Amino acid sequence: MSHELFTTALLFFTSFFAIINPLGVMPVFMTMTADISEKQRKKTALKAVITAFFILLLFAFGGQLLFKFFGISVNGFRIVGGIIFFIMGFDMLHARISKIKMDDDMVKKYVDDISVTPLAIPMIAGPGAITNSIVLMEDSHSFQLKIILILSIVVTLLITYIVLLGAGKIIRLLGETGNKILMKLMGLIMMVIAVEFFFAGLRPIVQSMLGIVPN
Repeated sequence: MSHELFTTALLFFTSFFAIINPLGVMPVFMTMTADISEKQRKKTALKAVITAFFILLLFAFGGQLLFKFFGISVNGFRIVGGIIFFIMGFDMLHARISKIKMDDDMVKKYVDDISVTPLAIPMIAGPGAITNSIVLMEDSHSFQLKIILILSIVVTLLITYIVLLGAGKIIRLLGETGNKILMKLMGLIMMVIAVEFFFAGLRPIVQSMLGIVPN
């Protein structure tokens, strides 16, 4: 790999890693999977990461077309992401996500639900990561750069998966009381993030409607 390609690969990787922020995803993952088995926790992490990969790949190759076809924008995506975050954060704050006893069917449904939303979307493959994949793909004019972009996504998500697997040990260390406290704390933080997401998407839309040029 030439020095230029190496520099580009490093840029692609660091941008995805900073935006996805695996360590930021982990506390939410911990609180939402505290009451399921280690096996189900691993399955949830794997499904969330794989789902996020295909979402980022889909938007990387067809994001602009999808946005134009459906007439949606990244700002609209931010607003929806904010609403999802707020609902999940509110439930976490009131400890409604905590499951006392679930049968196999309930566990399977729960794992399927949270692995897609909010873990894959919008925690891992959020508006920032999706926008990044679209922009970087547009800038990748050669086949080599496209491969580097895909590998950057794969490596970032692989690190995310490894980080999420480590959440199990932390959950056991904290115990039941610690997990409940963490859940409420993360619920509050998620609601704050939700408000930021919502207004980050709403502000440009309102400015556009009023004909205000953003600073």
